[in-house]
Amino acid sequence: MTTRKIGHDYEIYDELWKKIEPLIPPPKPKKKAGRPRKDDRKMMTAIFYILRTGCQWKTLPRSLGAPSTVHDRFQEWREAGLFEAMWKAGLMEYDMKKGIEWEWQSMDGAMTKAPLGGEGTGANPTDRGKKGTKRSMLTEGSGIPLSVAVDGANRHDKKLVKGTLDAIIIERPSSNNVYQNMCMDKGYDFLDIRELVEDYGYTAHIRSRGEENMKKKIPGYRARRWVVERTHSWLNRFRRLLIRWDKKLENYLALLHLACAWITFRASGLFG
Repeated sequence: MTTRKIGHDYEIYDELWKKIEPLIPPPKPKKKAGRPRKDDRKMMTAIFYILRTGCQWKTLPRSLGAPSTVHDRFQEWREAGLFEAMWKAGLMEYDMKKGIEWEWQSMDGAMTKAPLGGEGTGANPTDRGKKGTKRSMLTEGSGIPLSVAVDGANRHDKKLVKGTLDAIIIERPSSNNVYQNMCMDKGYDFLDIRELVEDYGYTAHIRSRGEENMKKKIPGYRARRWVVERTHSWLNRFRRLLIRWDKKLENYLALLHLACAWITFRASGLFG
């Protein structure tokens, strides 16, 4: 029987906590006596509240913990690589239960606002030059995220391809063992990108505008890259990612990793 969450949408399922708890690094030894360390699960719940609601650290409800305490724990866990480890564990869980579809992968970028600027932001050409950030994502055939890379909104999608491929967080099977296709939209239709993708062992499926219009005439046709577009939509439901408020790139990436972990564990059927 599935254990239900207690109360709100931002609280952690019991089943999920059982997966997270063994990954949490031991605390650093204190140099001097002080207040008892706050409960790890309560701190993770508060961090997830920030991710889900999009609120600022300083406006975190006190019932979830002191904002400075929660933020310090977030920084501690980020430096230890906990959120990436959670995503990796989620992918292993998904692969065991459902199986990662390496045969058809998709890559695409999405832009979001970044009012405070910071590393990995730039003038958004589609938003009157306001500060924005671009995240490039690779997914497997069902839309489960495999990697993510971040840069400024003014950075062309093609410039993030290599970084996205290099950021796959679990071991990718050899193209000699698993035939792998890469689906990308016309924004990637460059000779050097085709060659790069093929160098990584993929068969490239990059549509030109003319081919795209022709395919739309086929009843029921859906370009395979729609799965990555849907995954970007899933990420935008985490309101902290819909608008980037983190100046530090490493903090923004950590929240992306946490969201990807949540999506992946949920897709594995760990919770509803």
